[in-house]
Amino acid sequence: MDRQQEFVLRTLEERHIRFVRLWFTDVLGFLKSVAIAPAELEGAFSEGIGFDGSAIEGFARVYESDMVAKPDPATFQVLPWETPDGSHYSARMFCDIAMPDGSPSWADPRHVLRRSLSKASEAGFTCYVHPEMEFFLLRNLPSDGSEPEPADNGGYFDQASHETATHFRRHAIDALEAMGISVEFSHHEGAPGQQEIDLRYADALTMADNVMTFRYVIKEVAITQGVRASFMPKPFSDQPGSGMHTHLSLFEGDRNAFYDDENPFELSSTGKAFVAGILRHAREISAVTNQWVNSYKRLIVGAEAPTTVCWGHANRSALVRVPMYSPGKASSRRIEVRSLDSACNPYLAYSVILAAGLKGVAEGYELPPAAEDDVWSLTEQERKAAGYESLPQNLGEALVEMENSELLAEALGEHVYDFFLRNKHSEWDAYRRSVTPYELRTLLPVL
Repeated sequence: MDRQQEFVLRTLEERHIRFVRLWFTDVLGFLKSVAIAPAELEGAFSEGIGFDGSAIEGFARVYESDMVAKPDPATFQVLPWETPDGSHYSARMFCDIAMPDGSPSWADPRHVLRRSLSKASEAGFTCYVHPEMEFFLLRNLPSDGSEPEPADNGGYFDQASHETATHFRRHAIDALEAMGISVEFSHHEGAPGQQEIDLRYADALTMADNVMTFRYVIKEVAITQGVRASFMPKPFSDQPGSGMHTHLSLFEGDRNAFYDDENPFELSSTGKAFVAGILRHAREISAVTNQWVNSYKRLIVGAEAPTTVCWGHANRSALVRVPMYSPGKASSRRIEVRSLDSACNPYLAYSVILAAGLKGVAEGYELPPAAEDDVWSLTEQERKAAGYESLPQNLGEALVEMENSELLAEALGEHVYDFFLRNKHSEWDAYRRSVTPYELRTLLPVL
């Protein structure tokens, strides 16, 4: 037994923890959990916990259903709330999913990201990530398809107190930091009820775990404040959607591989090629970074989200931005990918972004000129004339790009790639068959 496992077992005893929740995600990014007693954890460390993989989305077929969840002691954290009677706490750990013979499961999103990070490591890089998490606080979550009611009427950076969830962000940040998830800053976003909490950078695997924990914690804290939280990309037709703008950097040891003090914008040749890789494969990876039919309601002109495959420096309408918050500070040089939304599977999204960027570095992709214009204001004809491609306008278009992508098949692995496509085609087909209130409202009276 290693020291980290010993630390976990000792903490369970000292803190009188009664339940340990073992977490993992399915291919779509939904959090799964099984609770065990502390007495069972030593056996779980050595042998894992068996479960029926055929019951989990995308994991296994019936005839190969036996799978094993192996807790990762490095992810151990005590959950920041106690039982109603105040008697004890519970804890959680993320798991790696394995086959009965001990080999990693090809369907485990955590393993997919580990493979991408291994390829980065082989090239000499460590990947660090810093996401800006946006979401809505709502008074209700209607089940009849009607529009929800935001929890407040605040706007961008507003400090005003409201009658519901007045100290929500403070409570949420306290809970996150109690679990070892560092927060850089938080504020009210532009739409009523919309919040943003930015997480301090971490390596990509740790951050993917943190994103999953973040979504769980935010929803739990919201309930205690009498409201509900949603990471749906676009719950309101007339308000901006919720993104997960993601800052990335590659390090070679202690050196930021994206930094070059001789470049006017301090972006190295490695950084340029990485951005070029993301741009060249942007349409292919969209089905993963924006995986829901609702995701594409956010990626429209005028919705404060990118719609065009381009990059820029101060240009917030670009797909990829190279921020200049700290000129001359090598460790801060990074890129910002603005297309992701906060409802994606972070393990798969980080995997495909990393795969695209590393492809650009390995093959020396040439970075096109920066777009310093407001590309939101350009017509489709003007974009084409300027040499810009558009991001997919709906999930169906994104799936066509994904089907033709060798990059994604390799990055995700055959099993995840095939399941993801089949599942998303079903979602798209169901959406296309659905008659919306908009159609009934506008067409039924006149046709």
